[in-house]
Amino acid sequence: MSTLEQVTTRALRILAPNPGPMTLTGTNTWVLREPGDERCVVVDPGPLDAGHLARVAEHGPVALIVLTHGHVDHSEGAPQLHELTGAPVIARDPALCIGAEPLTDEAVRDVAGLEWLTVLTPGHSSDSVCLLLPADRALLTGDTVLGRGTTVVAHPDGRLGDYLDSLQRLRDLAGRELDVLLPGHGPVLDAPVAVLDFYLAHRAERLEQVRDAVAAGASDAAQIVQRVYADVDPVLWPAAERSVRAQLDYLGLPAKQGTTSGHR
Repeated sequence: MSTLEQVTTRALRILAPNPGPMTLTGTNTWVLREPGDERCVVVDPGPLDAGHLARVAEHGPVALIVLTHGHVDHSEGAPQLHELTGAPVIARDPALCIGAEPLTDEAVRDVAGLEWLTVLTPGHSSDSVCLLLPADRALLTGDTVLGRGTTVVAHPDGRLGDYLDSLQRLRDLAGRELDVLLPGHGPVLDAPVAVLDFYLAHRAERLEQVRDAVAAGASDAAQIVQRVYADVDPVLWPAAERSVRAQLDYLGLPAKQGTTSGHR
């Protein structure tokens, strides 16, 4: 994947140098610009990497920095980019905002001539949001939808009931207003309805697998992961355990402490 790519008329992707099992090829930092306007909006500056942040700043002037959520692979570089550009930082979580009020649901904004709509999508994390670019029929999804694979419900902050509601909301939106998904990690997705149908079906399948694992005698989240995620690289099992805990909580089943832990 190219580290710099114009994906839609208004969205330029700059790939952060933080590849890994959880971040795929790295964090997608998005530079949004209305044609003809020199100013831009930066979404998810990514990690605290001086070279990456300087590269992003070069595409300024930056009018605003937006965070899809507070996980460090998306937000850690925001204060430094604020210092480099003077641009305020806005997020759902007030603690992450610098010189701006928190994002609110279905708020239409016009920044640097660029119109976008905030869609609150809790689930992966409690503060997750997506951003709709109506003119490009594009949705920036953060970690709510990934370009490859499926995302972690980062329990206990992330909750599966919220996530399922968010996926259904995006599915309804995709059927009316979307042609492309711009994720926080991985490639761009050009079949939003099919992607969201898959995400919803995948979650239903995993729930059934968790029920079956518990019925078969799995006594804690780690044992459920070993049964349900046997086809997944074990390096991802700590993150999978967080999703299993979210599933057990959703099903009203006890989640005994296992032996693994997750970070994202």
